[in-house]
Amino acid sequence: MIRLAMLGLAMFLTWDPAAAAGDPEAPAAAGEAASAPAVEAPLPPAEAWIPGEAVIALRVAKPAVLLDQLLSPALIESIKASPVFKAQSGNPGFRQFLNIVRVFERRMEMDWQAGLRRLIGGGATLAIGPGGETLLVVDALDADALKGLAAMIVFLAQMDAAGKGQADRVQSSKVGDVTLWSLGPEEAHAIIGRRLLLSNRTEVLKAALGLRDGTRERSLAAVPAYRQAAKAAGEGAAAMLYADTTVLRQAPSIAKAFEADREPLAAMLAAPVLESLARSSWLALALKVGEGEVALDAISDGAIAEGGVSRFAIPLPGGAGARPNLKVPRRIAALTLYRDLHGFYAAKDDLFPERSSGLIFFENMMGIFFTGRSLTEEVFAEIGPQVRLVVAEQAYDPVVGTPAVRYPAFALVAPLKHPATYKRVLEEAWQKAVGLVNFTRGQSAEPGLVIDRPVHAGTKYTVAGFSPVEAEDRSAVDVRFNFEPALAMPGDWLILSSTGALARDLIDALGREGDTAAGAPAAGTHTLFELDGPQLASILESNRDNLVRNNMVEEGKTREEAAAGIDLLLAVARHIRGVTLAMGADAGRATASLRVRFGRPTVESGGP
Repeated sequence: MIRLAMLGLAMFLTWDPAAAAGDPEAPAAAGEAASAPAVEAPLPPAEAWIPGEAVIALRVAKPAVLLDQLLSPALIESIKASPVFKAQSGNPGFRQFLNIVRVFERRMEMDWQAGLRRLIGGGATLAIGPGGETLLVVDALDADALKGLAAMIVFLAQMDAAGKGQADRVQSSKVGDVTLWSLGPEEAHAIIGRRLLLSNRTEVLKAALGLRDGTRERSLAAVPAYRQAAKAAGEGAAAMLYADTTVLRQAPSIAKAFEADREPLAAMLAAPVLESLARSSWLALALKVGEGEVALDAISDGAIAEGGVSRFAIPLPGGAGARPNLKVPRRIAALTLYRDLHGFYAAKDDLFPERSSGLIFFENMMGIFFTGRSLTEEVFAEIGPQVRLVVAEQAYDPVVGTPAVRYPAFALVAPLKHPATYKRVLEEAWQKAVGLVNFTRGQSAEPGLVIDRPVHAGTKYTVAGFSPVEAEDRSAVDVRFNFEPALAMPGDWLILSSTGALARDLIDALGREGDTAAGAPAAGTHTLFELDGPQLASILESNRDNLVRNNMVEEGKTREEAAAGIDLLLAVARHIRGVTLAMGADAGRATASLRVRFGRPTVESGGP
């Protein structure tokens, strides 16, 4: 195959677009591939040539905006300096690929970045039909470059087919004034001016040409759901993904996600999203790119009904919704859910009718901790609809030492409706849980937790920790020292934390928040998630050796391969400044907005 590739490259280097278009002695493959007459009139939108049966369509309307980010010199130099790129440099196949890129650059008389801009700079749209049929429409800025590349590919395919005794595999035919090429049973393409049409089925390509010449009706552009989705995405989007959800829900693999028998945690997190999608006819994802930020907005015409199964996640009128996430030192991630836990558990028969073993175990243990109280009416009814989770990197006490494997601290924060009467109930339940842990560990002759009741910022809280071990070297103590479970109830708030340090930080954070605008809920938002990239990179870096070893064991990789993969993950995390995801409803439509802020690598740094 390499010999065929070099023959094709030689042909590509000597190919003349003008000769191929009009010289009868030009190579047959190149001449026919470029035989379509030039189209001087502006081309219609790509979706006007896509059959209306398309279920998914990805339209890249502004490729230059995306290419400016992906092809920035600093990013390319950073990739070249990455361990993964260096590890691939010795791969013969990768070196051959780089040689082909260099030949391409010489032929085009420009670097590959500029060549890529010429080939796809006019936009691209990929559509997928209900039976897996695909149609890719690419608009080049340079018609000659597009025809030259297509001619080379046809020639290579002809040489490969001839070498395998399959000379009839590469075929061409005429449909009106357009030449259709098929390089195999699952490939067909045609070039019309500066537009490339590529499909996995010849009949799809013919249908597109039928829309072009008017012999076929109902293009994707005429489908009402697509028009609504495109309008909702807005003209400022660099790219837009459209999905016909009425058809997608019929696929077995997708239909399973809408089944009612889900685990409680999955139901709490996903029920509002799944219900809105179950009521929708279309979904639109709009990608917007700004300086140092990428935004992905999801919009659907499906809304959560007031009497629907996910009513526990509907923010009440009057500005209610998810509160801003809490900020603490070394925070990795935070999540706030507007969830009425009483309503959630009252609807458990509808949300998860199949009583799984996990659910039965949970209910039995909660019955022990809360002395047989009703989970619906006497436990969850006491919790307000603001469930907040926080994950943070730990700063370890030098008296205790640093564990060999470092886990982040995590905590749940929720408001109490009747704190004066319910704090003692929660304290009793928490101490029962600690007692059960100590009993279980005692049966295995393992150290237990010692309970203490310190005071921080005027709040007496309960913390249970392991006694420090007597050792000179405290740089790699047992993994149990990642945990120091704590219960704190400042004011009207409940804090359940995996460490006392995080509990103290949360007491401070709630004190700063108070009743100020900083703690005001976001109207209509039921889910708010934030991730801090640099802090994520910090904890991954602290566990790098363990991650490499786990990768070697689980994936069977060498140390060098495993290290390269982990270092790539670290490099990505270092350049992500923050990730924010907000989900809710707006004007009766379900919405989600993902924001990723990133820092550009610098050329001078030589990479991450």
